[in-house]
Amino acid sequence: MPLDQNRARLSLRHISAVLVGNALEFYDFLTFSFFALQIGRTFFPSRNPLSSLLLSLATFGAGFLTRPLGAFVIGRVADRRGRRPAMMLSFLLMGIGLCGVALTPSYAAIGVAAPVMVLAWRLMQGFALGGEVGPTTAFLIEAAPPLQRGFYGSLQTATQAVAIITAGVVGFGLSSVLDGAALDHWGWRIAFLVGAAVVPVGFVIRRSLPETLHMPQAESVTSQDGGSFPLATALACLGLLASGTVLTYARTYMTTYAVNTLGRSTRVSFVTTILVGAASCMTFIGGRLSDRIGRKPVMLGFTVLTAVCTMPAFLAIVHFRTPAALYVGTTLLTLCTVTALAPILTTITELLPRRVRAGGLGLLYALAISVFGGTTQFIIAWLIGRTGSALVPAWYMEAAIVVGLCAMAAVRETAPVAGARAVHIPGAVRTSS
Repeated sequence: MPLDQNRARLSLRHISAVLVGNALEFYDFLTFSFFALQIGRTFFPSRNPLSSLLLSLATFGAGFLTRPLGAFVIGRVADRRGRRPAMMLSFLLMGIGLCGVALTPSYAAIGVAAPVMVLAWRLMQGFALGGEVGPTTAFLIEAAPPLQRGFYGSLQTATQAVAIITAGVVGFGLSSVLDGAALDHWGWRIAFLVGAAVVPVGFVIRRSLPETLHMPQAESVTSQDGGSFPLATALACLGLLASGTVLTYARTYMTTYAVNTLGRSTRVSFVTTILVGAASCMTFIGGRLSDRIGRKPVMLGFTVLTAVCTMPAFLAIVHFRTPAALYVGTTLLTLCTVTALAPILTTITELLPRRVRAGGLGLLYALAISVFGGTTQFIIAWLIGRTGSALVPAWYMEAAIVVGLCAMAAVRETAPVAGARAVHIPGAVRTSS
């Protein structure tokens, strides 16, 4: 069958099916972070509120430990049997883990068994999400026309933003109608059950997906260096992902930061979450720009801009301590970072040969996320507690930016045709230049 006909089968409905499932998985995973205070009081009660929060964040971080294993196992399924079965497996496991967290009794009810059970469910969620990123990103890049891979790849990040918005809206709604005691006791569980309610729908949607593994255009994604992936390139890719991970999880920590450090209300903190998610949706701008002027100019330019804006933004947030300062500063930093990070997954995917694309990308992503994503919020909270400085997140982000800039300089340009124009027709996948 001709190439264009294969591509025409990948309609907007199919692309949406991947994105909806991806958003649901990240919603499930991130909700734990956004309700860290409430979960800490439920499963890790302590006379010291900081100790309770740190134990909750440590459990959140434990979910990152199994992500490399999930990336390896589910990634091999994706590279051998296909992208669709791998995506269905990861989604099912995430749904089971989500229901487990939501329905686990509190420490007051069953004692030490409660935190042990929650830890087990988090490990399952980490395994599932570790196997999600590689297959979904490989599917999107393989489905895309060559001159629109940056845009399609950015949709992976955009769906994570949708997950943040959804979690923020749910959290804002719950904190608006429930008092603090009710939110601590049972209200936070509703947020998890909202995600659980759509798991069956997402599973059915994913069953309708076509398979891109053996499509002719899947092989053409690989760069023209014979499909090699040198160790130096792998390390540079890890640096890109590590930097992006720290910046991402430092931003999502603003929900807890607003309450625990700035002393704002829970409602204000969830408005911050909504704004972070809304601004993160603009990641497609970075993807589109990378298709037109190249991946590296976008990554480098907006990362430098992020470096310039980070400290002034936090100085304003800490000095004024008003909701307005928090909202403006967080939104500005989010817009800068997501635009810079948009081309990263596309760049790495374009460097990987088809035979290891889903597994390789998933493993690189999971390793970076496990080491840095699982520790970022814990370290920031711990350092704030030890130093008393509310500027800790800014310094931590600046350090990550330095690592990211070095990695960006080390990787080569992968955009197929710099300056080429791509035309996207909704409902079909076509290109003209």
